[in-house]
Amino acid sequence: MSKRSNKHNSGSSAFQGNLKGRGPSQRQLRAGELIRHALVDILIRENLHDPRLKDVSVTISEVRTSPDLRQASIYCMPLIQGKQSTAHGTSQREVEIIEALNENAPQLRGLLGQKIEMKFTPALIFRKDESFDEANRIDALLSSPDVARDLAAKDD
Repeated sequence: MSKRSNKHNSGSSAFQGNLKGRGPSQRQLRAGELIRHALVDILIRENLHDPRLKDVSVTISEVRTSPDLRQASIYCMPLIQGKQSTAHGTSQREVEIIEALNENAPQLRGLLGQKIEMKFTPALIFRKDESFDEANRIDALLSSPDVARDLAAKDD
């Protein structure tokens, strides 16, 4: 009986990197950037037939690939003017756009396969990038009167 622990069942996501607990490999990072640049080009130039994606700007901030490069999580943020957020910081329109991207993922995957040279074109999963909301939350905290008062008290 082996004393090695089974790291496959540790509950960590396949998108977190290799099995040794380190971050993503150089291969995953290169593939992610290649996919990100190609998807940006596709979203700008290609005519997607979904009316929910008509005249929509989407920022793709990061692409994380699985170690075998067969799946890619695309972290994106739809750019919407005058958005009204829900309790989680996500507007209904953002949810609709992310859903539309996921529904059109097979078409986007086909277009992606024409633009990149990889052995396999990964399956695409679109997710909302929460880092924008977190940055806004931290900005609001730092500009609050309580924090300003505390910082002024420290200078005295």
